[in-house]
Amino acid sequence: MFTPYLKSRLPWILFFLAALLLADLIILLDDGIEIEAASVVYMNFLLVAVFALFILWRWREETSFLREASRLSDESLREWEELLPERPAGLDQRTADLLTTASRVHREELAKLADDQYLEADYLAAWVHEAKTPLTAMKLIMEEHRGDPAMRHFSAEWLRLHLLIDRQLYISRMPSLAADFLPETVSVRSLTAPEIRELAAWCMEKDVAVELEGEDLSVRTDEKWVRFIIRQILTNAVKYSPAGGTIAITTDYSPEGNVRVWIQDEGPGIPAHELPRIFEKGFTGGTGRIHNAATGLGLYLADTVAARLGIRLSAVSEEGKGTVLTLTFPMDNEFDRVMGG
Repeated sequence: MFTPYLKSRLPWILFFLAALLLADLIILLDDGIEIEAASVVYMNFLLVAVFALFILWRWREETSFLREASRLSDESLREWEELLPERPAGLDQRTADLLTTASRVHREELAKLADDQYLEADYLAAWVHEAKTPLTAMKLIMEEHRGDPAMRHFSAEWLRLHLLIDRQLYISRMPSLAADFLPETVSVRSLTAPEIRELAAWCMEKDVAVELEGEDLSVRTDEKWVRFIIRQILTNAVKYSPAGGTIAITTDYSPEGNVRVWIQDEGPGIPAHELPRIFEKGFTGGTGRIHNAATGLGLYLADTVAARLGIRLSAVSEEGKGTVLTLTFPMDNEFDRVMGG
């Protein structure tokens, strides 16, 4: 902090040195002033020493407020204001007043923004719940006319609408994600089987088969949110699978002992230059643009939730040979540590 202070006081220092040099020149050039060279040197040394002490004193006085205030950088806005050191008068008091005012205005703006966001989220959640009511009625009507050949296609379109609305409901809950977690030990089959049944109408329409392979291993996680992750991945897999294709869901252990779930489709695959970006928000890629059905949200949401649950989500793909999404679950103690953090 001393070096920046010296730079800020550079005009003082230059003025002092210029005045001292001018005094020396007057002594040397004025024949009426008789003084020995040693005395001039002594005078210069004494003045420079006194000036250095003056600079050091002013540095301690003028930066004491800044040093005390800088220690509060880790405090919350409200605590920061209350703990801000008080100065009796002068520029430090003016600075403290300006900082306090700016902090208060900033906090008020943040509070207003948070209120607006909560209001919007509540409105959106209410709208989603309202929209589910006619969807439920439509589902009952479809069940009554199950024998109608047109119902197969209608059921698939209903499912797409249901998935979009359901995803929007989860999005509205994401700001309070941590508060919604409920850790429990569940089997992988109990996570994947309900989502496969959920997408059955769409799979039947596209003639896509889903195969479960490997042991039914158990993991400690949040069932609702992991099913949301799997739903996003399976939705993508069904969307891009060719007619007559197969989606394979395999469960195994990693070399480190973590439970892994592999979801492999036979879709068009992802180009190598696009693969690192598939978890970015809004990224659709070339395949998504061709199908004109991608929003760039599914994998982004899946990756966001997975990270909060300590699940590592990765992808391997090759053009023309499908895509494999892998969920690597944390150990039980690792998951508890993530939830505790």
